[in-house]
Order: sequence, then C-alpha cells, then structure tokens
Amino acid sequence: MSTNKLATDKVEVAYSDPPAPKDFEELKHGDRALALIGNERVSLTDEDNKRIRRKTDKMLLSILVWVYFLQILDKTLLGYGATFGMRESTHLKGNQYSTVGSINAIAQLAWQPFSSYLIVKVPHRILMPSLCLGWGIAQTSMAACNSFSDLMASRFFLGLFEAGCLPLFSIITSQWYRRSEQPMRVAAWYATNGAATVFASALSYGLGHIQSDALESWRIIFLFVGLITIVSAPIVYWRLANDIPSCRFLSEMEKAMAIERLRANQTGTGSNEFKWSHILELATDVKTYLYVALSLLLNVGASVTNTFGPLILGGLGFDKYTTSLLNMPFGTMQVIVILSASYATTRLRIKSAILLALVVPVIAGLAILYAMPHTKANEGALLTGYYLLAFLFGGNPVMIAWIVGNTAGTTKKSAVMSVYNAGSAVGNIVGPLIFNSATAPEYHPGLKAVLGVFVALAVCTIILTAYLVFLNKLQERKRVKNGKTAKIVDHSMERHYHDASEQVDTTGVAGGDAELAHSHHRVGENAFLDLTDRQNDEFVYIY
Repeated sequence: MSTNKLATDKVEVAYSDPPAPKDFEELKHGDRALALIGNERVSLTDEDNKRIRRKTDKMLLSILVWVYFLQILDKTLLGYGATFGMRESTHLKGNQYSTVGSINAIAQLAWQPFSSYLIVKVPHRILMPSLCLGWGIAQTSMAACNSFSDLMASRFFLGLFEAGCLPLFSIITSQWYRRSEQPMRVAAWYATNGAATVFASALSYGLGHIQSDALESWRIIFLFVGLITIVSAPIVYWRLANDIPSCRFLSEMEKAMAIERLRANQTGTGSNEFKWSHILELATDVKTYLYVALSLLLNVGASVTNTFGPLILGGLGFDKYTTSLLNMPFGTMQVIVILSASYATTRLRIKSAILLALVVPVIAGLAILYAMPHTKANEGALLTGYYLLAFLFGGNPVMIAWIVGNTAGTTKKSAVMSVYNAGSAVGNIVGPLIFNSATAPEYHPGLKAVLGVFVALAVCTIILTAYLVFLNKLQERKRVKNGKTAKIVDHSMERHYHDASEQVDTTGVAGGDAELAHSHHRVGENAFLDLTDRQNDEFVYIY
C-alpha cells in the first residue's frame, strides 16, 4: 500500500498486506509498529496529528490519570490513618510507624527487576488492571489490621503491586506521545499526587466524623478507598489498549498516522522481545546512575510530606480535623506546581533549568521549618515553609519526561524506569527513617539532612546536563563517521508536527548539510527497529 493512498484515503483501510520491512530480522526484532507500516512513510498534516492526539488523550490519558490517582491515594492514606488513631489501635511503638511507612517502598525496591520484565512481556491491558486489583485488595485489608505485623503485611503487598505503576505509566506515555507532548501528559497523571492529597484530606475529614461502634474512623477510610480501587480494575481492562496497532479507538489509517507521528522521537513504539543487550548497555551507561541519584534524592524529600506531612502539621498544634483540612492547600499547590513546571518545560524545551528552579523554594521551605521555633506565634511562617515543600513534586514529572525522552529501546526504557523507581523506593525508605519519632514535633535532625539532600540534587542535575551535551557531540561524530550529516533537526520537540526527514528548521536555520534532503538517506529509518539511544546514531539527547 502506498504512502499517498494512506494520506488521501478517508475510509478505514484493512492492512491485510502491510508494507514489508527490509528483511525478516527487522520485523522479528523491531517494534510491533513494523508489522503495520513496514518501511513505508505515512503522510499526515498537523491537523491529523492533533486529531490523533485528542483521541489518545480522551481514551488513554483519562485511564492513566484515574489509575495513578488511585495509586497515590492508597499510598498516602497512611498518614491520615495515623492522624485518626491507627497507631494507638494497632499498638505501634518507637519507630514502628516509620517502618510501616518504609515497607511499602522496600517491596517496590525488591520487585523492580521483575517489573521491568513484565512491562515488556505482558500486554498492558492485562498488566495494569491486575496491578490495580492487587493493591486495591491490599488497601482494603488495611482496615482489618490490629497489630504491627498486620500493617507490615498489608503495606508490603500494597507496595508490591504498586511497584510497576510508575515504570508502566512512563513507558505507555513514551509509546503514544511525541517528546514535545510527554511533559504535559506525564504531568496530567502525576499531578494526581496533589489531587489525591486534596481528596484524602476531605475524605478523612468527612469519614473521620462517622461515629461507629463496629469500625473506627481510620478503618472506614481504608475500606472505602480500597473498594473504589477494586471496582476500577475491570473498567481499566475494558478501556485500555495494549499498543497503537491493536487499539480500538483509531481507524486503520489513523493507526498508521499515529505511528508515523512518533518517528521523530527515535525511541520506538514498543516490542514484546526482552533484550539482554539493552540491560547490559543500561548497566554501563553513566546516565543510569545519575538518574538513580536524582530519583533517590528527590524522593527522600517526597517521603517527608507523604508519611509525616499530617504529623508535622499536627505538631504545630492543630487538632486532627484541622490537620486534615490544612493538607488541602498543600495538595492544590502540588497540582499547580506540577502543571506549571511541565508547561514551562514544554514551552521552553529545556528540563534541567526547570528542575533547578524547583529546588530553590524547597530549600527555602526546609530552612524555615528547621530555623523557626515550633510555637503558636510562628504558625503562619511554619505553614508557609511546609507549603513550599510542594515544589518538590514538580520535579518527578520533569525527570520522568527527561528520562523517557532520552532513552530508546523497549527493554532499556522499561529497565531504566524500573531503576528510576528503585531509586525512588530507596528514597522513600530512607526518608521516614531520617525522621525519628523521638525528635517530634520539630524533627530538626531530619529536616537538616533533607536540606543537604536537595543541595546534592541541584549538583547532580548540573552534572547530568553537561553529560548530555557531551553525548550529543559524540552522536554528531558517529553520524559523520557513518557518512551522514553531523547536525539533525529534532522535530520531536517542536509544538507543530513536521516529518522526521524534513531537515530544514522551521525558523529557517539549516539543520545540517543542505545535501541531506537530496541524499538517499532519510532521517527516521532507524526509529522503529527497537534500537537503544546508543545504537541509533540519529538519536538526539534533550536537556
């Protein structure tokens, strides 16, 4: 089937005889997209691009937003349970509450190697609802806990099933959206961190007032949210699509266009083959260890608000109901910061500077909480310091979009996001342990440690940026050695759609040798061969 026919035919086309790839090995080891379009180029306009993106947002992004909201809600309820008497009812002593807060992350850490494999091998439509059902059951069982060991078991399985959530969502986003679109899509589902905080605050305030001889208020909260998650699992199975070639909301012609619009990403659209060569490359890639450092450092701070946020507010002298309500502005700030940071990233097309800008108010907030005496006279200043910590939540979506945009190859992407999540898990393990209950309500040693953590985060961001600039120079040398032009225009980062092989910048600046447009080589021929960013000499790193 010709490219022109795909571009002009306005009826659904049955791809019974798709264009064949160059050879069988490409079809065998490349993306699933090759079976649909082969080596053909599909013509589409910017209007086609926008139409497909809108359909994808409506059918796919809505599911990602809802499920991630449930995952964050289930994870963060622990602090509200503690506010409404869970620690007393389950007879927690010493650092047992901190340990319960950490076991979720320990389970996530232990499961990451399996997670990266399952994301590649198990269809997304099966994997996501299975995970959702599993952590929903674990959350519901929290309502039946009567001891430290009960809580540990429930939270362990909660973390186990949640372990694949962030890597899976990141991979799905990278396989359906252009690199310029990814920051706002990641922000859409990651912003539910704030939405879940607002909802959990309102929910705990409302359900906390229920007077029952059968169930304590904290048990009612866990039961209610867990059941919502369980009911959502079959809905996710019904709505979700495995990938572009098998999705039901696009016509056959639109599927080919949806694949073509991702060509400039150079990161692929998904493969079911788990490649150990990708894992080896990941282990020898300096970026991997910088990603882990960023994730670990940022999430040490995030654990402060997730686990100890309500307790810190309670330490300022507020009752349990007011403490719940005071987390609502904090959650609202999270949403605003996440969306604003990701929007700025999209408009400015630079992620490192935005990440550095987010660190500044967090350091200021920690300094206020550390330096100001925790007295009633300082309540306003202390609340301001606590709310400034919301800026740290803008960091994760920027990092996620940065990582998936800089990683190619299905197995490598899956593994790198699992490694990133492992770093996050370590941060969530270390964070609660830094905050010893014996230092309540000021938690001065913990705040001092986290203050140093965010300074280190800024340093790692600068190092990673410099390394990505260096890698782009190496890529240019590799292209010249292979007989290609040194410079390539990265159309994946532009707001409007342009064909990947169009190598003249829309601003009129030449994007490489003028002869490239007339050569036999077209940029993007490697895009769907499931190559890693190192293997593909046309890959351009973003920073």
